[in-house]
Amino acid sequence: MDVLTLLGHPVRLRIVHALRGDRTLTTAQLGALLPDVSKATVYRHVEVLADGGILEVADEQRVRGAVERTYRLRKERASIGQDAIAQLTPEDHRRGFAAATAALVAEFDAYLSRDEADPVEDLVGYRQHAVWLDRDELLAMIDGMRQAIAPMLANGPAPGRRRYLLSPVLFPSED
Repeated sequence: MDVLTLLGHPVRLRIVHALRGDRTLTTAQLGALLPDVSKATVYRHVEVLADGGILEVADEQRVRGAVERTYRLRKERASIGQDAIAQLTPEDHRRGFAAATAALVAEFDAYLSRDEADPVEDLVGYRQHAVWLDRDELLAMIDGMRQAIAPMLANGPAPGRRRYLLSPVLFPSED
């Protein structure tokens, strides 16, 4: 199965999101992070991602006679490269965007379903802006966003830190 197909399913994409940031989690822990997804579905999609090389086993332990695996994300396999992106058809982009937005909606719903969810205190945002840019301005804006975000990607868990999901979306709209 190719990377686009592997990452093109909302549940698999949510599993990948859950493991970003150098996390290692068992399938049971992943299931707890996706409470709206059945346990069987989580196990099935973890297996698909592992078989496809997106996840790797970080550890194995015997627990009550069964083997419990802890998984980690293989970062080099968990994204679609520029060469592959250049080959995508408009329909491929539609399917990929639909999977990404479905995963985002499910993640947001899971957040709002938590007792401690406080969108105001947590500084939740989902704004859209229309900006007029020429190609050089667009490239400069993208570079500025990368420079702002990239250093934060190296942050790990620490006291006082919360994990946030950041999902920039950028495309030209009608003039």
